[in-house]
Amino acid sequence: MGMGLTRQLGAAMALALACCASAASAAEGNARLEDSEQQRYIAGLKRLYLTGDERRALLEHCNSLLGTYALRAGYQVGQPQRDDLSYRLSVGHPGELLAREEQRAEHGTRLAVRTERLSVFGLDPFIRYECPQSGITCTFYNPADGSPWLRTVRDLKGAEELAKALSFLVRNVQKG
Repeated sequence: MGMGLTRQLGAAMALALACCASAASAAEGNARLEDSEQQRYIAGLKRLYLTGDERRALLEHCNSLLGTYALRAGYQVGQPQRDDLSYRLSVGHPGELLAREEQRAEHGTRLAVRTERLSVFGLDPFIRYECPQSGITCTFYNPADGSPWLRTVRDLKGAEELAKALSFLVRNVQKG
């Protein structure tokens, strides 16, 4: 009886180890899949923006998307204060992303410019955003503290693409 129980425990241990090994290899496979997806995505951007530099391609793409989906006064029908709101990203010191915000009055010459520095070291590069159905904007949240960071006109496909590009840009800037 002792020998049968030992054999059963040994078989159970072998099965548990096999399950753990297959789960680890599946996770490793998913990581490789995500890596290859990122490599294909960035290769496409490098071709699109005619550059061999990943960071430059990602910055160009993010800035292009921010320009395309900028929150313009014309989209804000019925709003009391209809200002143009636009952003431009750049890289400052190593590990630092700069977001320049311009808020221009619909009528007149009032222009407010603000630059926010984001140190990306140690951050989760995933950019979270929301596009409420009841609103006209999508809000992208600062990965450092969760506060509102960028606002664009409400476009679900555009917001998804911008979040993806921003996430890859943060990862790239984290490399230094």
